[in-house]
Order: sequence, then structure tokens, then C-alpha cells
Amino acid sequence: MRKAMPALFLLAAAIATGACHDTTHDGAKTEAKPVAGFVTDTAAFDAFIATHPTPAQFHARYPDVQLVTPDMVTTMEMRSNNSRYFPELDKDGRITGGGFR
Repeated sequence: MRKAMPALFLLAAAIATGACHDTTHDGAKTEAKPVAGFVTDTAAFDAFIATHPTPAQFHARYPDVQLVTPDMVTTMEMRSNNSRYFPELDKDGRITGGGFR
């Protein structure tokens, strides 16, 4: 287990920094610290979504929020704590909008 921890840390760091190499798009400005827990600051969340992040950037910024992409199967339970986000994706796979359910 101790050998796996550094590998997991390096993998997470590679994913977080590798997703930000596209400097031609505002989504590259998503290098802020991860937000722990569920979304409570909806204004900051909306501003982040307005940058059209990739799913990897979304996971890096909001690791505790479940991102339900169109290819995922999920249950129909009602959540009122902003813990599960259903995104709208553009042709490049970037998040352009969506909603909590």
C-alpha cells in the first residue's frame, strides 16, 4: 500500500497539470485549489463552469462532487446538497452548463 500512495499522488498530479496545457482556452485558468465537500458557493461554481472545463479539470477542482456524464448509469434518488452534477458537453467534451440533481 505504501508503494501505491506515491504512484497515486503522481498520477493525480499528472492529470491535474496535464489537463491545463491548452493555453488558447480560458479553461486553462483552473489551477485553483480543490474545493472540499459539496458545492456551497454557487457563484464561484458558475464562474468555474463558465470557463468550459474538461471533466478532468472538474474532478481536480471539485473532487467530492459526482460528475455524471452521458455515458454513466446512475440512480434516480433526489439530492439537495449539490453533490451530483449533470453536465452539458460541447463537441470537444468540455462542460458548457448543466445542473445539480
